Amino acid sequence: MADQGQGDVVAPSREDPVAAALSGSVGGASGEHARGHRWWTPLRVVLAVTAVVFALGMLQKVPCYQDTWNNGETRYSKMCYSDMPYLYTGRGFVEKLWPYTDDAETNARFRVMEYPVGISYFAWGVSWVTHWVAGSPDIEDRPGTPLDQLRGEAQVQKEIRTYVAVSAVFLGIFTLIAAWFLVGVNPRRPWDALLFAAAPVLLFNALINWDLLAVTFVAGALWAWARDRPILTGVMIGLGTAAKLYPLFLLGGILVICIRRRQWMPMAWATFAAITAWLLANAPAYLTGPEAWKVFWSFNSDRGADLGSLWLALDRGGLELSNGFINNFSWAFFIAWCLGVLALGLIAPKTPRFTQLGFLIVAGFLLVNKVYSPQYVLWLLPLAVLAVPRWRDQIIWQAGELFYFASVWWYLGGHLRATDGGTPVYWAAIVLRMAVELYLVVIVVRDILRPEEDLVEREEPVPWRRTEPAEVGGKPAPGA
Repeated sequence: MADQGQGDVVAPSREDPVAAALSGSVGGASGEHARGHRWWTPLRVVLAVTAVVFALGMLQKVPCYQDTWNNGETRYSKMCYSDMPYLYTGRGFVEKLWPYTDDAETNARFRVMEYPVGISYFAWGVSWVTHWVAGSPDIEDRPGTPLDQLRGEAQVQKEIRTYVAVSAVFLGIFTLIAAWFLVGVNPRRPWDALLFAAAPVLLFNALINWDLLAVTFVAGALWAWARDRPILTGVMIGLGTAAKLYPLFLLGGILVICIRRRQWMPMAWATFAAITAWLLANAPAYLTGPEAWKVFWSFNSDRGADLGSLWLALDRGGLELSNGFINNFSWAFFIAWCLGVLALGLIAPKTPRFTQLGFLIVAGFLLVNKVYSPQYVLWLLPLAVLAVPRWRDQIIWQAGELFYFASVWWYLGGHLRATDGGTPVYWAAIVLRMAVELYLVVIVVRDILRPEEDLVEREEPVPWRRTEPAEVGGKPAPGA
């Protein structure tokens, strides 16, 4: 592994036994007097690994790409499902329609986008690029063609494949930007971002939906806060919230830090910038189609227990809970969880790191959310790798996530159904996924309460193995 062993840069192969073992395939662990490669800097290595992993994620979708996601068996058995091809035709992008319109005829033909505006804008913009790449096909006759017939046309099938490919290219660019941000969060520990770049969950989940947009803005918020730029931090949080709701919760971490430091202006500026950025991002959608804009909020309030959630397991287990109860209990639990994070941050010996607080808050939200889609693991990824930069802990967590990833697709494909109609493997996968997430939560809480256990807080990295010269007969060995 091309670790830098000089200066203040921490080499993971010198402080982490798993990283040291893995480094054997690329030159071995960094020595005390090792110098970093002149060209292969940590940033370039991380970006290169990110590109390779993302490309492998694209290859993982090839079985579905080849049949344009038409084979319901393949998309689950090969675990190559993606929302993108279905939304291309199901939300009007096949006709280059703006997703926020109150036109009754359009809304009768296509479902309104149930996503926040950031993702809707992105999906709409990619559709225009798709039409251009596909040869600017004539779409004047499409509004009069039934959707089922339209989906089966050869030209539309080509566009669907192109749409996913174009989305992948742009999402790959966003992922590289996210990796760049993460490398720069802590100049002493640029290699921590390698845990993001090489993450198996990134490979398998990157192209299920467009969640990487919000992930990039979260990484940008971490980068901006590390540079004492609260306004830019707020802008990143606001834009991220326009793509997915969860980046908003990062303001809770900033609040804890500002209370500890008794500095109120950074919180005020970050909050103001976040609200302003969110309002500006939402303005085009609201002004052109206020009713369509409201769909995201009503959809999430009205939906019941869905895939991946503890609520779904309880419901299938015979415990019938109303949607209202789930809504109220989820928010009550999350508020209590946030108060617990606040108390933890105030009693900690040292001010917790932004990534630690952000991870705890987002993890609490996911644990009781009504839906926990496979790609939601990406929400935690940049926070988790910087909060807990231990390779062993990351492997444990992501192994549980990968087990769930396989289980959910095989469950949907009917491969895990027992003879009595139950699905014990899938319910076990939900529990295991939450258990490994709670494992990381416990690690973060321990590191906050005992800063000496936190790798990032250590002024000097502690080698994982003894480096003193071996002794022979009580004397230093020759040449040691």
